[in-house]
Amino acid sequence: MIRIVKRLLILLLLFVSLGCGRSPNANTAAVSSPTPVPSLATTTSQPTPLPAGSSVSIAAATATIPATAALPTVPPPTPPPPTAAPTPTPDPYADLTIAALAARSYGGGLLEITDTLESNDRFTRYEIKYPSDGLTIYGFMNVPNEGDNFPVALLLHGYIDPDEYETVAYTRRYADALAEAGYFVIHPNFRNYPPSDSGPDPYRIGYAIDVLNLIAIVREQSQDTLGTLRRANADDINLWGHSMGGGVALRVITVINEPYLKSAVLYGSMSGDEARNYGRIRSWAGSQRARFELAAPPEMLAAISPIHHLARVEAAVAVHHSYADDVVPVEWSEEVCGVLDGLFAAREIPHAPECFFYDLQPHTFRGDGDGLFMERTIDFFNRH
Repeated sequence: MIRIVKRLLILLLLFVSLGCGRSPNANTAAVSSPTPVPSLATTTSQPTPLPAGSSVSIAAATATIPATAALPTVPPPTPPPPTAAPTPTPDPYADLTIAALAARSYGGGLLEITDTLESNDRFTRYEIKYPSDGLTIYGFMNVPNEGDNFPVALLLHGYIDPDEYETVAYTRRYADALAEAGYFVIHPNFRNYPPSDSGPDPYRIGYAIDVLNLIAIVREQSQDTLGTLRRANADDINLWGHSMGGGVALRVITVINEPYLKSAVLYGSMSGDEARNYGRIRSWAGSQRARFELAAPPEMLAAISPIHHLARVEAAVAVHHSYADDVVPVEWSEEVCGVLDGLFAAREIPHAPECFFYDLQPHTFRGDGDGLFMERTIDFFNRH
């Protein structure tokens, strides 16, 4: 009996120990070691074994460590807007190169007769106007009275103070001689020469554009059987240029290398090298224009200057200059002849230049020298 009571007491104590854990008496309990922190993985506790012979079974308790709570999502910072690339400054010289002039288009609009200036038994002289890059360009035109399909001669004037310029006076005798020889003659007043409009003209390129637009208009309008230019042969166009106009003609034949541009006469012409021309035009042009032209980088000046692109020329070229010229150095014409001679010898251009040098003639020829010059000009045009 006593033995049974002891066993019951032991079971009771064991039950109390399992249910309540160790005694909470803080005064007598030793300080326990810190309980190890379980890992974030789930762990399963093992059941505590009962003393042998016990009939009481304790279910295993499983303790699970809750998963760590998810952190709030923080949106990424908004990137700053991309900085726009700076717009490059346009090159003010890019549209002035021979390549750029050759790549662009010309023409548009009509050449119109605005007045009849003179008529004789050989030809009639008209005042004309036509559009050029938004400007109105005036000039005159000599048309033979009889016949049709006339070869075209464009006469390009040289420099003169615009306040002193007169439309007909500069080229009258040359234009009349060509009209009498059967040419359809057109003389444009370049921009900035009244009554033509004013417009930009760095390196005389504005003047060349006026000629390039005129050529395109002649090509277009000559096809109109009822139009003003119906009697012009647009497949036979020839240029004649004096002094500054000679430099303009050289640029035009470098830009246009089409078979309809047959020939060009350069008479006391300015240089095809704009670096050489600068010293001469400095006294003609305003200081702002001179500064702009001089400021071009050397490689750009080479791209602008016709002398470096004469291998493009398909037209026949005749050069006339006086050794006594005190306005434009004769050496400039000698240089052009030398370059063209070399290109012809290398078979890079189809025609050898015809170069004539005169003694005792001023910049604009007089007397017998002038008559000889025009005889040679008409013969040259007729042969080409």
